[in-house]
Amino acid sequence: MRKGLGCIIAAVIVLVIVVLVGSSWYVGVRNRLVTLDEAVNNQWAQVQSQYQRRFDLIPNLVKTVEGAANFEKTTLQAVIEARAKVGQVQVVQAPGQPAAPANLPNDQNAMSQYAAAQQGLWGAVSRLIAVSERYPDLKANANFLKLQDELEGTENRIAVERMRYNEKAQEFNTAVRRFPASIVANNSGFKPKAYFQGTAGSDQAPPVNFNFGK
Repeated sequence: MRKGLGCIIAAVIVLVIVVLVGSSWYVGVRNRLVTLDEAVNNQWAQVQSQYQRRFDLIPNLVKTVEGAANFEKTTLQAVIEARAKVGQVQVVQAPGQPAAPANLPNDQNAMSQYAAAQQGLWGAVSRLIAVSERYPDLKANANFLKLQDELEGTENRIAVERMRYNEKAQEFNTAVRRFPASIVANNSGFKPKAYFQGTAGSDQAPPVNFNFGK
């Protein structure tokens, strides 16, 4: 009897130890995934911040260019329309909350569409800046030159922040896919993050035609 009771107690102790160790492991893995997830979210916020800065600078650029005599309307309109397309990738997340990009890090298709819209905007801005070389008044306009420098600097920062975002996303995605951590990820609702991927033609400079009207 005592021997049987001793075996039961030993089995209970072993079971308790297994449960405690397993729980500790589960909590540790989940906490790490939470940390990695927050790192991705934080880096995504940095990307958004730079995109928003560019978005906010463009109206001033448009206003300045509109003052140039006989500036190509199609080039200017392309910037306005491209900015509008970026603005359309906005949703109201909750009543009373300001408009903000959709939950793009969790949706590769939405992320690709957003990146394409942003690439289209920068392509239109790049063409406008290139065409402005034909206009002495713009080339001598201090405000235009300042905006040009700010936009180009912002674009460089966007590239850096996007690269850092992809690095954080890769670290998180690797963690949620590795076994046995993948078990915790699946049970806790952690899903792989979307990447910024190159859009068609993004590796080439926008074409500029200096022969308008010919």
